Amino acid sequence: MIMNLTQEQIIEQMINTLVKENKQEFEEIVEELQPYDIAQIYDDLPEEHKTRFLLFLNIDLLADVIQELDKDDQIEVLNKIGLEKKGKVLDEMDNDDLASLLEDLAPEKMRALLSGMKKEESKAVQDIMNYPPETAGRIMTNRFVWIRNYFTVREAVDKLKTFAEYAETINYLYVIDQKRKLVGVVSYRDLLIAEPGELIRDIMFERVISVTVSMDQEEVATIIERYDFLAIPVVDEENTLLGIVTVDDIIDVFIKEANEDIEKLSASGKAIDFDTKAIVAASRRLPWLILLLFIGIVSGKIISGYEDTIEKVVALSFFMPMITGMTGNTGTQSLAVVVRGLVSKDIDKKVITKLIFRELLVGIIIGVICGILITLIAFFWQGNPFLGVVVGSSLLLALIIGTLAGTVIPLILYRLNIDPAVASGPLITTLNDIFSLITYFGIASTFIKHLM
Repeated sequence: MIMNLTQEQIIEQMINTLVKENKQEFEEIVEELQPYDIAQIYDDLPEEHKTRFLLFLNIDLLADVIQELDKDDQIEVLNKIGLEKKGKVLDEMDNDDLASLLEDLAPEKMRALLSGMKKEESKAVQDIMNYPPETAGRIMTNRFVWIRNYFTVREAVDKLKTFAEYAETINYLYVIDQKRKLVGVVSYRDLLIAEPGELIRDIMFERVISVTVSMDQEEVATIIERYDFLAIPVVDEENTLLGIVTVDDIIDVFIKEANEDIEKLSASGKAIDFDTKAIVAASRRLPWLILLLFIGIVSGKIISGYEDTIEKVVALSFFMPMITGMTGNTGTQSLAVVVRGLVSKDIDKKVITKLIFRELLVGIIIGVICGILITLIAFFWQGNPFLGVVVGSSLLLALIIGTLAGTVIPLILYRLNIDPAVASGPLITTLNDIFSLITYFGIASTFIKHLM
């Protein structure tokens, strides 16, 4: 029993079995572990034990373990196992996961791997790869159970038992006609509570919610989340059933899309992780930062235009960083709310109007509270009531403008069919710096006589 052992103890025990070549003890250990845990053990094993570790795994488990590794490790594993075992493992892998692995390989390497597979499995993978990236067709699997509407419940259960190991999920059985058109769906629960002699046509749901093969994966994810499905069928324009998308693939989509949005919101462009080289990370960040640098020069130009005002009332410079910082912060908060909402809601004119007025009200509430606070602070600190009024009213207007900018800019980009996440935090912050400085010094110049 390994349930109470730490990861280090399990690895130590695993190494002992590999050194002794005790395959029976090895199998007793791995049968109590999940594929993810086995993949983590593989990553942590010393290099000299990895090949034997892979050879001790059976085909089905090795296929599951490979799918838990990142792409570089997947290629490494395939290179370590023999040619015959490699083909069998690829046949057992989920076709959508295998398509994702192959798409980044050189054409000759991809063809070499496909040639070692069964013809029907190889064709299924290539069919998936023919669909555009990030569509339902690209993330679907053809491993599902279909039945005919004239089946009895007993016949459906028998088929389900036969293909249970092959299917990626058995929660739903999809009903098709002679031309493979999708005509209904039956859940596993429906089969359990039905009588064995009942016909499928009498218990199936004819109103099947499906997605088209060309639908964007984010839209597919939204539909599955909306209806709490564990899987959803994928059809072509003629309603021919081509495959299914399962909830585990949708979780991967949510994580991937969230990571992409975070990268765009931080203006870092393509993915940058702990392993990215410094020169690569710098090259991915520089384009945005150079653009923002030139936009930032505008802020400097604005400040230089109000040199006389600052010279006459030096105290104005004390509050300048606070006003620009607060404006940028509230704009970024609104931006995050909008980007998250665009993913999870159906957007129309009514929703947009409601959102803008809601964020305007938020900006006013925040602005009034922060404006009053900074008015009192400025008055008691500098002893000038007009300075308090200037700073407070400037912060009030700047926060309202900043909140609206963080709301309206991504909505405009969305309407122009541009990913709203490109309205990154640094861009909103830089633009709000300009807005807040113009507001601040504009009001200060108006009341300059009173401030002096």
